[in-house]
Amino acid sequence: MNDLCADIGWKSINHIGEQLCGDHVEIVEQSDTSTVIVLADGLGSGVKASILSTLTSKIISTMMAAGLPIEECVSTIAATLPVCSVRGVAYSTFTIIHIIDNENAEIIQYDNPHVIVLRDNVNYDYPKTEMNIDGKKIYKTLLRLKENDIFIAMSDGCPHAGIGLSYNFGWKREDIIAFMETMSMTGLTAKNLSTVLIEECDKLYGNEPGDDATACVVKIRKREPMSLLFGPPSNRDDANRMMSLFFSKEGKHIVCGGTTSSIAADFLGKPLIPSLDFKNSDLPPTATIEGVELVTEGVITINRVLEYAKDYIGENNLYEKWNFSSDGASLICQMLFEEATDINFFVGRAINPAHQNPELPINFSIKMNLVEELSECLKKMGKRIKISYF
Repeated sequence: MNDLCADIGWKSINHIGEQLCGDHVEIVEQSDTSTVIVLADGLGSGVKASILSTLTSKIISTMMAAGLPIEECVSTIAATLPVCSVRGVAYSTFTIIHIIDNENAEIIQYDNPHVIVLRDNVNYDYPKTEMNIDGKKIYKTLLRLKENDIFIAMSDGCPHAGIGLSYNFGWKREDIIAFMETMSMTGLTAKNLSTVLIEECDKLYGNEPGDDATACVVKIRKREPMSLLFGPPSNRDDANRMMSLFFSKEGKHIVCGGTTSSIAADFLGKPLIPSLDFKNSDLPPTATIEGVELVTEGVITINRVLEYAKDYIGENNLYEKWNFSSDGASLICQMLFEEATDINFFVGRAINPAHQNPELPINFSIKMNLVEELSECLKKMGKRIKISYF
């Protein structure tokens, strides 16, 4: 058993004038260490394509996760989906990336642009075995995983970007590889890498995509534990126990809240030094305690982190805002979204007297809801979450 894990992120843009995307990404976790990722591209665009790709990806991912062979998956799709009256074809194209025990990757491809694999930030020309299933040419690959391997699956809307506009024949595979090799060196997460790729496609389409375009990125990385302390314990006598448990955890430590940071500073026997630099932000400033990686204000900062987290698992429009800022919320986002894989929340249930002011829209239940909502968003990012209340 190794200490690797898969960071998975994807992003789509719709064909101009369409409400629905004809591509669909489905992710099914078989276990803590094995995941099936399917990117399906439905024929055409709009509602029909969306239904075809959604059904295809859901059927394949469910069957693959149950351990059924690819031959059976393809036959089931061919038998299940309706035949297109115009093209006489029954289903969408698809790409499957099956992460097995965080040690191996099985790649199965049918008619989508071939998966790009970056190893040590350069293109890796992996072997493919050709199979014929129900008259369909399918390529299969089995790879041993290495840390920092990056898998980039795409629908054909990506290489078609810029046809007749920026390029005569679209954005060629070698151009996409060169672009992503450069981007992979930045250390961006899988979600941000997929976002950057799709934004570039959108630009090449002149912001009027002539096809649905989807990129799904899988980044293999080492597990990175992190702990976040938020609020003092409801019983003052529990403060030492809470602090000793928090600081005994391996990895980086984030402390949120004024009273909480004072308790942490006392426990460590170190001064709490507030920052006088407001970073041109509407958020309260950060502070420093020797032995703690990040010290911020509590509820207002965590509320902003939640706002960024909801956007990150959705359209990811705000990633530049927090990625290149150094206010408390942005720094927490950089640590939780980009660095951490396993996050321990230590949450104090003490009621802050300052929050009892009827003029303030903050109360105890809001604070608890913030933690619950943020942990749900982080789970959707693929993080392992544990919450301990005091």
